Amino acid sequence: MKKVLTIFGTRPEAIKMAMLCRKLSETEGIDHKVCVTAQHRQMLDQVLDFFEIRPDFDLDIMKAGQDLTDITCEVLKGLRELFKSYRPDMILVHGDTTTCMAASLAAFYAGIKIGHVEAGLRTGNLQSPFPEEANRVLVSKLADLNFSATEINRQNLLSEGINPEKIIVTGNTVIDSLLFAKNKINSFSKDMTDLLVRIIFENHHPHIILVTGHRRENFGDGFINICRALKKVAQKHPEVEIVYPVHLNPKVQKPVNKVLNGIPNVHLIKPLSYPDFVFAMKQSFFLLTDSGGIQEEAPGLGKPVLVMRDTTERPEAVGAGTAKLVGADFDKIRNGIERLLTDENEYNTMAKAHNPYGDGKAVGRIIDKLVRDYLNDR
Repeated sequence: MKKVLTIFGTRPEAIKMAMLCRKLSETEGIDHKVCVTAQHRQMLDQVLDFFEIRPDFDLDIMKAGQDLTDITCEVLKGLRELFKSYRPDMILVHGDTTTCMAASLAAFYAGIKIGHVEAGLRTGNLQSPFPEEANRVLVSKLADLNFSATEINRQNLLSEGINPEKIIVTGNTVIDSLLFAKNKINSFSKDMTDLLVRIIFENHHPHIILVTGHRRENFGDGFINICRALKKVAQKHPEVEIVYPVHLNPKVQKPVNKVLNGIPNVHLIKPLSYPDFVFAMKQSFFLLTDSGGIQEEAPGLGKPVLVMRDTTERPEAVGAGTAKLVGADFDKIRNGIERLLTDENEYNTMAKAHNPYGDGKAVGRIIDKLVRDYLNDR
């Protein structure tokens, strides 16, 4: 029996690996275990609880004030010790986090095979997003198998000289998780703020704009511009409710509260758990975000997305028409929101565009590849 260890540390990774973990644990011929680094602690634990995943190993690296060097060193040291007592035949990592990069490097040093889920995303700019672009480029070079979400991702890898036999297009696992969550969630959790429940259920308001933002490249003037644009829209359209779960990073909290606090139809709330966020997406009119995963999730729910980034490693969404890049530019954000609020054709074109990220069967394709071609005894 082959041993597979799935390693992740952040909430986005956990969401996208959750259904793979559940299915791998049920797969004959695979002894599957889960290791979390806890690069994010509280937000990670919420996802694990929702998907009913119990880690077998927890490196618990999160500390106040940690930086990228701290995370990298702690993951490397933690996995070095783990591999002395438990040595898998393959590790599975996801995406482009520091956990993903450091775990891959630790496995490489230990001579353990690496499977990279959501491989091949590229902007072509190592500084945008930072450090994610560098992380995913490095992992692709180390990986024995690259599970790409789309054909564009596959082509990115081929252009970098990755062996085509090491690449398989699967679709994105986030759609598998989203479909599971959508069917499971019918309301907010009991922990949800009364304000948001009232906005959605009592007002029955069709125009709720859901906002998220956390990217390092938007720190400083970027977030000021974003918030100024939201303020302008809120003042012009008092009938619109802007719901903004504000990231806990002080570099996000400070400008958001400075510019937007006290505006009646702008609701600054604490970050939402994954199930509550999925339900909020379902109820929203459209989304404004700098997140990568939301560019994939929102189209699965028929929600247009305005992306507050100048570049995206997910051009499929832009090409399909489900997302538009507006950067952290005051005028582009304001004009993008205005068009979706006032132009019915524009809204319907984006809302009804084909979701380019798959059919919810990515997990099955990954496991088939592992069982059929890679974890046999050849």
